[in-house]
Amino acid sequence: MCNRARFAGEPETLHERFGGGWLTDRPRDNTFNPQELRPNKRAYVIREEAGERGVDVMNWDVLGGQAKWFMTNVRNLALPQWARLAERPENRCLVPLTEFAEFTPERHDLGDGKKPLKGEMWFSVMDQPVFAVAGFWQRTAAGDGFAMVTCDANELVEPIHPKAMITIVHEGDWTTWLRGGLDEVRALQRPYPAAAMTMRGPVFPTRGRDA
Repeated sequence: MCNRARFAGEPETLHERFGGGWLTDRPRDNTFNPQELRPNKRAYVIREEAGERGVDVMNWDVLGGQAKWFMTNVRNLALPQWARLAERPENRCLVPLTEFAEFTPERHDLGDGKKPLKGEMWFSVMDQPVFAVAGFWQRTAAGDGFAMVTCDANELVEPIHPKAMITIVHEGDWTTWLRGGLDEVRALQRPYPAAAMTMRGPVFPTRGRDA
């Protein structure tokens, strides 16, 4: 996964879309930029506490820096460390996004005399301006951290990133992901229909260009 995603909205959008209020203090410092999700940076998540759904803020690294790399994505739910989170509703969350990116497999020559580089392809859901990605979270010594759950790539994502895509949860399955049993959760780890998604790009932000 390219570890690039966005939430191009306001907190009020989350309250309207998912219900509930704040489960933590709303960040008010100017270092918090929820519109650009990057590893080990803070982002909005939706979770439940005492049966109430609400908005929280966590770091995008479910291991809190205790690995050689930031653990932003989880795939194999059979591994003990992930099975422990998967089976407990209190450790599940939804990650609200408006789009996510994967790098192109090939490098592009932009004709500007500089080295060819990979572009970013951005994916979104056509009927959901804000969609929800399956996630897990836990408390760490570095603070609360989360990871997104991945699955097989669909026909739209596969040519760009054949290994996997993030698990987009249908709106009707949000409650199941947050409250359901382990078998129900595993059944939701599947690719979102390609026909319901759209793709744009490639874009080259370091060169300030769209192809």
